[in-house]
Amino acid sequence: MGNSNLFTGIYAGLTNTYAQLASQYPNGLTLDNILEARNDSDNLYSLNQSFASYLQTNFNNIDKDGDGVISSTEMTNLTNLISSQGLTKAELTQLYASGASGLSTDTINNILEHFDDMDTNHDGRITQEEISAYTVNSARQEKVDEYAHKAATNMSVFYGSDSSSDTSGTYSMLSYRYKSSSNS
Repeated sequence: MGNSNLFTGIYAGLTNTYAQLASQYPNGLTLDNILEARNDSDNLYSLNQSFASYLQTNFNNIDKDGDGVISSTEMTNLTNLISSQGLTKAELTQLYASGASGLSTDTINNILEHFDDMDTNHDGRITQEEISAYTVNSARQEKVDEYAHKAATNMSVFYGSDSSSDTSGTYSMLSYRYKSSSNS
């Protein structure tokens, strides 16, 4: 499913974007600073607009002490929370919509479609571990289903080996009876 990039990419993207913005505004990263940086043509190619948009949109949630500044401690707390507790469906949707997830459309749609199945502890968040476990279990179930289908449709039990063109060897019960009765 390619999910290992999800949390690593988000963590790195948020951390790098915050570091870049914080270096431009040594007196603290405010909502106005983020808006200004996003509109500054000097940042056009260097600033990750997707993660800057995420910081802007979620500013009040990230600024836990309500002082109007995202501190490095608050940023560390956010990335630690994402790493340890995962993402909600809304956060994942928002990161994807802003282009900040780093995942293909198929992968993100698969995660969103199966979000409730992946959220095994039903806390409303999915972690890297839950995504990985779901991926492994899905692949295992796919192989079980494939084997069950093959076993149910494999006629070699009745007619001999599908891969053998040697008719002088062993035969299944039906082909043996047929050969015996036709030789008589």
